[in-house]
Amino acid sequence: MDKEEKKQGVSGVVTEALPNAQFKVKIAPDQEVLAYLAGRMRLHRIRVLIGDKVELVLDDYGGRGRITRRF
Repeated sequence: MDKEEKKQGVSGVVTEALPNAQFKVKIAPDQEVLAYLAGRMRLHRIRVLIGDKVELVLDDYGGRGRITRRF
């Protein structure tokens, strides 16, 4: 993945809700990442539930992502 693709975001499905507004998101058939809500989603109290399709921006170092949009 190049830098523009990371900023644009990838789509995934929420598979598990964890404490402190963190989620496990499946982005590929064999890849799952830990993700947290973006600040604007917390500010506007947008709820994310298991099974929701979300867009997330992956961290440069991998393993984590920031949920920026819910479909």
